[in-house]
Amino acid sequence: MRDWEGEAGWDQTGVSLLPELRYPSVPELVASAQALAAQEPGLCTLRQVGLSRAGRPLHLLSVGHARRAVLVVAGAHANEPAGGSTLRALARRVLAERELRAGVSWHFLLCADPDGAALHVTPAPRSLLDYHLGFYRPTGAEQPEWSPSVLPPDRLPPETRTLTGVIDELRPYLQVTLHGTDLGGSWVQLTKDVPGLAEPFAKSAAQLHIPVETGASDAAGWPASGPGVHVMPGPETGAAYPSMPDDARNSTWYHAHRYGGLTAVVEVPMWASDLVDDPAPHPAPAAAIRRLAQRLLRDAREVEWVLAEALPRLDGADGPLLRAARWALELIPGLAEDWIHTPPAGTTMAYVGSVDAFGRRLPLRAAAMLLRVLRESDDRAAPRLERLVAAWSEAFGERFRARWVPLDHQVEHQSRTVLLAAQQAREQAEG
Repeated sequence: MRDWEGEAGWDQTGVSLLPELRYPSVPELVASAQALAAQEPGLCTLRQVGLSRAGRPLHLLSVGHARRAVLVVAGAHANEPAGGSTLRALARRVLAERELRAGVSWHFLLCADPDGAALHVTPAPRSLLDYHLGFYRPTGAEQPEWSPSVLPPDRLPPETRTLTGVIDELRPYLQVTLHGTDLGGSWVQLTKDVPGLAEPFAKSAAQLHIPVETGASDAAGWPASGPGVHVMPGPETGAAYPSMPDDARNSTWYHAHRYGGLTAVVEVPMWASDLVDDPAPHPAPAAAIRRLAQRLLRDAREVEWVLAEALPRLDGADGPLLRAARWALELIPGLAEDWIHTPPAGTTMAYVGSVDAFGRRLPLRAAAMLLRVLRESDDRAAPRLERLVAAWSEAFGERFRARWVPLDHQVEHQSRTVLLAAQQAREQAEG
């Protein structure tokens, strides 16, 4: 088990002395990878492994030559930019620390969705409003990891085919995909359990003042091997939210299982809330979630009214922002129905809080992306939507007592968790 106290570049509390101030763009990630490859040409290679739908290159940086491989994926969701910073820090660390490469090669897919990254435009958000004013998250069919859960194999986007092709080539014993949340805590999702991960994961989070999200709605109904560490259930288990199309069990996360590997999804927050790690029982979870469902429907209707009023003036526009906004709105009725008529998958204060946050995100994200469309068209409905996005962003932050997590803390906690998962999964595989 690694102990971070006293390592180079760290103070005795485990906090980085070399903070990053903003999230890097994809070109900056590529430039960093090129510099590493030039620095150690016998150890590092950078190559193009595919093209996006818009013709942007997808790059893979490899460090080491061992057959036993770890694959780290950043940028699968455009609105979760911490992964790029973490990937860059990890690549530098693996190159600098020989023991991390002992018998293992490391491979870094710099950005799984460069088209999406070009549309999400908040590299250094100062507030939740600032974050949402540049927000973009594509439809499920356009997300590299999720598209297999909603599309037939012959219609998968090139980014997905590139990702699965890299997995087929490397056959990693561990794939780690770097994700994040706008507001909440940190948690891990595993396609197979990794014993021994939960305790050091919690220790790292505590050192960096990041709450562990113990009731994440993304992992609703999944078994936990420890606080915040969730193991995906098998196909015999029904989905907690039946209406949601993006079932994780049909995602690219399971592709590594073909070769005996597993995937760890590591989530880290941009803004933290100490309300998401409360394990106390909620006094009336079903009633609370029904109220959240009613609010979700009410908020969605406000955005739908603006869309319906403005749509005739948009001249049949169908760009990625508008598609994504409409897709988010289309998810809401079914999700609200799930919440109203399905017994809660969790009953803690943390779980109900996570559902509350989820219910705020969907209409807010739809409104934010629609606002970008209306602003580009200089549409008269934009001011109304601006007020809505501002009010909802402020209410979101106030409800959860949001506090910014320094970027170097986001990166370090995610990096530590990757290294822990790689060590523990290897020990497990070697038995």
